[in-house]
Amino acid sequence: MKPIRFISTLVLCWIALGIPASALEINGAWATSPSSCSQVFMKKDGAISFRQDSDQYGGGFILDGDRIRGQMQTCTINRRKEDGNVIHMIAKCADDIMTSNVQFSAKIIDGNTIARIFPGMPEFTLSYSRCAM
Repeated sequence: MKPIRFISTLVLCWIALGIPASALEINGAWATSPSSCSQVFMKKDGAISFRQDSDQYGGGFILDGDRIRGQMQTCTINRRKEDGNVIHMIAKCADDIMTSNVQFSAKIIDGNTIARIFPGMPEFTLSYSRCAM
């Protein structure tokens, strides 16, 4: 009986500690410069959002599950595929005027840095740093 209780407790601790379901965990707020995180994002009532004048301090996005929020549009991820340390995503994005399908690819550099890769232009990348919120 004691081994079962121990194993059950161990499993519950793993769940409570939030062991990631994927090795490529990129949820959170990301900015083009780690020094601009406080100018781009704010946290209110436990939710991360963009500051009113965030576009003056660089780009950024908030990834939360299957939702990506940018400064001007919101996207819902329809498909996601992991290929080594690269995540490929196809998302439906909407702004105030229209909707469109967008392909995103992100290469995981380390736990706090990703590089957006643009299809057909492998030499062009845009780096983002995770913002501690």
